[in-house]
Amino acid sequence: MTTVFSKTDLSKTIKTVFTRQRQHARQMALTTAQHRIERITRIKTWVMAHQLDIQQAMYDDFRKPSAEVMIGELMSLYAEIKYTSQRLRQWMKPQRLPTPLSLIGTTSYLHHEPKGNVLIIAPWNYPFVLTIRPLVSAIAAGNVVMIKPSELTPHTAALIKRMITDLFPPEEVAVFDGDAEVAQALLELPFNHIFFTGSPAIGRVVMAAAAKHLASVTLELGGKSPAIVDESANIGQAAEQLAWGKFLNNGQTCIAPDYLLVHQSIKEPFVKAFGEAVRKMYSPTNDTVEASDSYARIVNKRHFERIRALVNDAVAKGALVTLGGKMNADQNFIEPTLLDKVTDDMGIMQEEIFGPVLPLCTYTNLDEALQRINQREKPLALYIHSRNRNNTQYILDRTSAGDTVINDTLLQFGNVELPFGGVNNSGLGKSNGYFSFQEFSNQRGVMQRNFGTMKFIYPPYTDKVKKLINFIVKHL
Repeated sequence: MTTVFSKTDLSKTIKTVFTRQRQHARQMALTTAQHRIERITRIKTWVMAHQLDIQQAMYDDFRKPSAEVMIGELMSLYAEIKYTSQRLRQWMKPQRLPTPLSLIGTTSYLHHEPKGNVLIIAPWNYPFVLTIRPLVSAIAAGNVVMIKPSELTPHTAALIKRMITDLFPPEEVAVFDGDAEVAQALLELPFNHIFFTGSPAIGRVVMAAAAKHLASVTLELGGKSPAIVDESANIGQAAEQLAWGKFLNNGQTCIAPDYLLVHQSIKEPFVKAFGEAVRKMYSPTNDTVEASDSYARIVNKRHFERIRALVNDAVAKGALVTLGGKMNADQNFIEPTLLDKVTDDMGIMQEEIFGPVLPLCTYTNLDEALQRINQREKPLALYIHSRNRNNTQYILDRTSAGDTVINDTLLQFGNVELPFGGVNNSGLGKSNGYFSFQEFSNQRGVMQRNFGTMKFIYPPYTDKVKKLINFIVKHL
């Protein structure tokens, strides 16, 4: 259950733990790669021993299917742990850098040092992996960490708190669960780095709080991620991939396709294939989707009502429900829904949906589709379904997005070699593998004089010294 503090006690407790961590940060900075790998291995061992508990917690929070816990939460976490553990020693070694001719006699290298006191504020949609995966990177970089899990998934938050209490002393890693008041109390403290995953609106709040202390931030945000399906696409494959990418976790995925741009010439066969893909996944025996054990629920009543209002607004303004549309407020259930004839004045085309509703727009030429994309904020993800390489390159050259996937969906988060993150409104900074290690590290430049001197350009600036300076500048 969520811990309840009085406001005074809350602030005092958080500050006490923060102070203890700040005092301990120097000791953590001196840990070796082996010390850090041992801590990361503790996490993996605990998670593997409690997989059923993790699955149950998320089912209790929003009926997330156990298979989706394994796919969306644990698969990428295990990959991150393995990848980091295998490469951390190399990452921590000083990286030799070139020396320009003008600085002959010196050597330079890059030293990664921990940023220090780190705060991780986690979201509710993937409440376990989006808490523990950045924790792995923060530990790998040698930081002390405070964690704020989402109060919207209380069972998972309680499990995370139990896990951290089992594995770490509070001066290394501590969890504070609770509502916005807890987050506010944490954000008042002078952290060295804040890693936040959530909406752009709250991301601005986090960034403003960090600015007061000139703290660096990693903001994993979201936005309206488009998917283009051109006339050359494999229609059946594209329909299946987009249906899976959209309805996994009931559409509550920051990189889920948020609207479709389908070439007018293939609209009808695509809609038919999309409906068939949904049927095969969620009602293969012709039972209702509501009865499927493979389909999650909206996390709470407030978000259910928000999505329902978006659909009602769209329909009132002329949108057509061509697939799904059924809802059950008692279960926070919304059927996989496809909307046709949507326009940009509808709320559903102006804000991130974060639910199992997918608007479909058509286009007749790529420039028309790209104009619709580029008039919006830069998205976290862009999906391209095409067998035409020229079309694919044309789209890449004329758009900007955090990541792009060609002929599939969602897979970018699972590749630890690939930087993951947004652009401007969809995020700042990158995560995954070495990119996460860098986010939690200060890249400290170090230069050492081995022989020689620069005193020949010291004052007084005689004509001879000036000539030498001019010669060096000219030949840099």
